[in-house]
Amino acid sequence: MYVLQHTKQHSMMPGGHDLEVVGRGSISSQSSSNLSDFTAELGTGRHANHAGPYLEGNMKLLATIECPTDVMCNRFSGDGTLLAVGLINGTIKIFEMEPLTCHCLHSLQDEETIKAKLPVTQIRFKHFEAADKPEHKRIVIASYASGMIKFWHYTSGKCLHTINDPDHSQMLTLAVNPENTLLCTTGDDPRVHLYDLETQKKVSTLEPSDGRDIMDGHKCRVFALMYHPTIPHVFISGGWDDTVQYWDDRMKHSQKHISGPHICGDALDIDPRHNHILTGSWCTGVTLQIWDFNTAQKIKDVPPEPLNNTMVYCCQWLGNDSIICGGHNHNMARVIDRGTLNTTGQLLDLQQSVYCLDNDHKGHHPKVAIGSQNFIYVVREEKKSN
Repeated sequence: MYVLQHTKQHSMMPGGHDLEVVGRGSISSQSSSNLSDFTAELGTGRHANHAGPYLEGNMKLLATIECPTDVMCNRFSGDGTLLAVGLINGTIKIFEMEPLTCHCLHSLQDEETIKAKLPVTQIRFKHFEAADKPEHKRIVIASYASGMIKFWHYTSGKCLHTINDPDHSQMLTLAVNPENTLLCTTGDDPRVHLYDLETQKKVSTLEPSDGRDIMDGHKCRVFALMYHPTIPHVFISGGWDDTVQYWDDRMKHSQKHISGPHICGDALDIDPRHNHILTGSWCTGVTLQIWDFNTAQKIKDVPPEPLNNTMVYCCQWLGNDSIICGGHNHNMARVIDRGTLNTTGQLLDLQQSVYCLDNDHKGHHPKVAIGSQNFIYVVREEKKSN
């Protein structure tokens, strides 16, 4: 068990729920070479004298990164060498993750983000090939609670293009299709907007029919989007209306839907090997569910953790054999064995909710970046030696 020290204050989550938000702590960015400055290995199980967040089970702390203000979203680059972190004040920090120095290589902000002072809500690295034009390389795309979408050339720190959609006063999330041609976004209403990545022009808006009895689109805000990794044109979305909608980006209305998941963050993931969907709900009781992509039928519920069940903001498949999730109530992140559905590792007693997490998708035990308060905890699933 690792114990880490933090401090606390209170604020409001931009996503619409009153939550506990923690102020800047006393830990500076550190890599695994000097973790002993602020952690101590005390055995396994809950320790009566722990004072702050700690690790339990098969989870190893690799590094902790301190940011200047609260973390709202994060994303690894495609090769896992960089981590982009979106902050509550509209700044994006990009850290070196391989080698794991955790050095801040780039800081992205401009007059518009400084003036708005509103959170970064989602980040995606744009895929590029070696033969691409220089202006198409090393780009991150970010959505903002101010309603903007920005394309950043992160090595130069320049904003290449800004989309200010008059239809939206907020942008809540975004996704890029596998072909790297379309950008999909959602804002402060149920519609989904598609933009051409080359021209940054809107090409279509997907929305529900007018009929009240037809569920072919969302009725409330949308907080999660994901394209299917191997099926062209197809993506799913989830939000406050307790549905996951299936879309074809060539058609105006959704093709079918799943009923049940109450999604309030980045809590949708697709496993293309088994064609399974993972959903995470911001609710009490059963929060994680696994669905068959083709039939939209539920395969199983992931049993709640009896003592530390969390209301989920974010979840992902982790390697071939695990699931990871994080959230509110019991502020924690939890790793679950996909076969047994037992909890194998936990990051517990965080003083703020886990709003975001991402893994680098490398190997059987990927690195995971977990965002809570103004910290990023970099961990890996690892069995303890006897």
